[in-house]
Amino acid sequence: FSPAIFLYLICIVPSLWLLEIHHGTQYCGNEPGAVQVNVSNQDFNQSRESSHGSEGTDHHIIQTAKVFVNQLSTICETVWTLALHQTFLLLLVIGRWLLPIGVEITRDQLSQLLLMFVGTAADILEFASETLDIEDVRKNYVLINAILAVWTWSMLQFPLDLAVQHIGCKPSASARRIPSLLLCRYSAELWNIGVSLFIQDGPFFIVRSILMGHFRIFNQMLVFFTAKNILVVTLQLYRLAVITLDFRATVLQKSRKGEVCCCPCEPYEARAHATGHQENEMKEFVAVPPKEESQAPLEDH
Repeated sequence: FSPAIFLYLICIVPSLWLLEIHHGTQYCGNEPGAVQVNVSNQDFNQSRESSHGSEGTDHHIIQTAKVFVNQLSTICETVWTLALHQTFLLLLVIGRWLLPIGVEITRDQLSQLLLMFVGTAADILEFASETLDIEDVRKNYVLINAILAVWTWSMLQFPLDLAVQHIGCKPSASARRIPSLLLCRYSAELWNIGVSLFIQDGPFFIVRSILMGHFRIFNQMLVFFTAKNILVVTLQLYRLAVITLDFRATVLQKSRKGEVCCCPCEPYEARAHATGHQENEMKEFVAVPPKEESQAPLEDH
């Protein structure tokens, strides 16, 4: 868990909520780009003329700042909101890369985590921009809050680093409980499947299904991303079934051979100590000679 990224989410997410809820308060023309360029160039030329006539450089700096602020104020609010969404997700990935690694994660695991975050950020940006840009959704206040709630829930996977590292387990607990051994052996894969089903693709699929099924909202991109979510959820469930069957076959094979199931994520020293202890017991058992039965002569009987 990364507290720095969690605090960054707390600082940025409420501002994006306010921007999305109060969306469309600023009027934008059909061709805002040309208007912005003309206005900015005109104001900039006026500021240059006024600055040449002024005595000091402070007036020139103030006039330039005013022109810059006026130019920024002419940009539409929708452009600002989309730019903040994109910058927000990029800073999450770059910030996680620049943060100290620590002792709980290796550089190999960090590279896997960053690649996973890049794909996750792209999916989250598509979900937010594609669903909130629909006109029927913008007219429904409840839908906006529901979509933003699911979007916020999906952002909670960024502070977590559980999808690339294995958790430790004790030999006694793993040998007695099958679920503990399964979680110990496939912890990274299981966390990845859980994040996809319950935090990202599963909630995205539910929201898009409600939009198409209940509110009768259809467009080409919505249908495409719904099919994509169905495919991802199906593949994740298939992978979960493959992992479970493989683990079951391994446990049955070892139980038939009489071997003790050992968690592969345990340290090598612990496994070597357990193996050496078993070998010592076998040597002691072999070293003790069997008791010879008293064979009395036949003549005595």
